[in-house]
Amino acid sequence: MASDSRRTSSSSGASRTSAHPHARRSSSRSVTSTPTTRASSRRLSMPQTNPRRRSSSTSAQSMPRSGRGGQIEMSSVRLGDLGATTPRRRTTAQSSSQAAQVAGPWVRRLVIALVLVALLAVGGVFLYSSSIFSIESVHVNGAAHLTDKEVSDLAAVPSGTTLLRVDTAGIATRLESNAWVEHASVTRQFPSTLNLNVTERTIAAVVAVSSGAQGTQDWAIASDGTWLMMIPDKDSAEAASISPQVYTDAASALRITDVPYGVKPEVGAKCSDESVTNALKVVSSLTTDLVGQVTAVSATDTANTLLTLDNGIQIAFGTADNARDKERVCLQLMADHEGKISYINVRIPDRPTWRALS
Repeated sequence: MASDSRRTSSSSGASRTSAHPHARRSSSRSVTSTPTTRASSRRLSMPQTNPRRRSSSTSAQSMPRSGRGGQIEMSSVRLGDLGATTPRRRTTAQSSSQAAQVAGPWVRRLVIALVLVALLAVGGVFLYSSSIFSIESVHVNGAAHLTDKEVSDLAAVPSGTTLLRVDTAGIATRLESNAWVEHASVTRQFPSTLNLNVTERTIAAVVAVSSGAQGTQDWAIASDGTWLMMIPDKDSAEAASISPQVYTDAASALRITDVPYGVKPEVGAKCSDESVTNALKVVSSLTTDLVGQVTAVSATDTANTLLTLDNGIQIAFGTADNARDKERVCLQLMADHEGKISYINVRIPDRPTWRALS
């Protein structure tokens, strides 16, 4: 009886449980809510690599969506994100088109310039290697003490060469190797002429150099001390090949005599004897008022340099120091005692002495 009563109560309890509908709905809700939670967690944990995609994904999640159980999810979208990539692509394409339009003319100009340079290079090589502009004549300008033949021999212009291939610098160097030539230049005159332009040194004095048993030899010397040449006798065979201008200038040039024994001139070399160089300095320091009257200089030594004037007066000048003061004293004495002086000593210019004609 007792067991029957327990069964009866159990079955009645089960009947009561099933008889309540609210209890069944609660149980059903608890079961269906679990998958929804898992789906939500699965959606939130997905990796987001692109910020733009992440923004789109986030916006998509916030848009209205019908979930399970009839629930509605709300979402929002930023207006700036709509079609954000399309303008950028269009701008890039437009920039490329504009750049191509700007670069087009420059590219054409560059191509034209390169073609012109190539044509000029080919034409230059052709002209350089051809026989066009062959040298047919050589003109000598500025030579007086050198003959045209001597200048042409010095230049040594190769036969068969052209104005384009000729070595003008080498020719000028060969010309300047001659003692007479102070400066030389070479110019082209198209189509077939080469001009040799020389600037010569002039004869500042003729130095009577001792030659031993033969007496003396006349040497032409320039104002810078360069030995120009030994002047042969005018009637000698050597004189026939020398320019007549040499003898003309030598006849009117100052003569330096009584130079120390042992002076050995060399064509093209500088004079190293102090007595000779001092005599040149004295003459070059004088003004035209006195230098034009000097006909000879005795250069036994620097302290005893003696000038001889065309009126016969001798001046003991000494060194070239204070040359202008010495000259001023000489001119004043000759003016004060015109026609009465035969000798003046101005080695010490502030204490001059003079000797009258006997």
